[in-house]
Amino acid sequence: MRVANIQRNTAETRISLKLNIDGSGICDINSGSGFLDHMLTLFAKHGRFDITLNCIGDTEVDLHHSAEDIGICLGLAFKEALGDKRGMVRYGNMILPMDETLILSAVDFSGRAYLSYQTQIRAKKVGEFDVELAEEFWLSFVRNCQCTLHIKQLGGKNAHHILEGIFKSVARSFKAAVMIEEKYKDEIPSSKGVL
Repeated sequence: MRVANIQRNTAETRISLKLNIDGSGICDINSGSGFLDHMLTLFAKHGRFDITLNCIGDTEVDLHHSAEDIGICLGLAFKEALGDKRGMVRYGNMILPMDETLILSAVDFSGRAYLSYQTQIRAKKVGEFDVELAEEFWLSFVRNCQCTLHIKQLGGKNAHHILEGIFKSVARSFKAAVMIEEKYKDEIPSSKGVL
């Protein structure tokens, strides 16, 4: 099984995260933010990833450190769990509707960190969550997972729907990319022979 356990303790956050890429969507999420809990639960369910997360952060300041550091930990967990990426598809994409909203996401578990994040969200907050922190979360993820991730809002205006669509779409893209192709289970999905 492709699993990872990440512990990260700083002066701003204490995080414990367990990931099973080949799970069934079972999750126990405590990020310190109700909205981020909801987004990560959607990510786990729609990607069929088992995730246990506990974050104690300096939420009396704001949610920035928690969102950023959870992104770091989840990125590290994916990188560790995927190992040398032998046998996996590598690429995945999804165009996902969320009511009036339409989100495109595409991923390449390439070993190169890049994020393209194109949204037109007018709201500054959803509940207690600063909307700009979603981009910080995914940026932290790609830097630590070392993957290429494109996220583009194709339609919609409701901030909650846009962010929910992003987390669901990315989960589905990731699930497609990390699937093992049985016929090629001993091959690295790269002409270079390494990712």
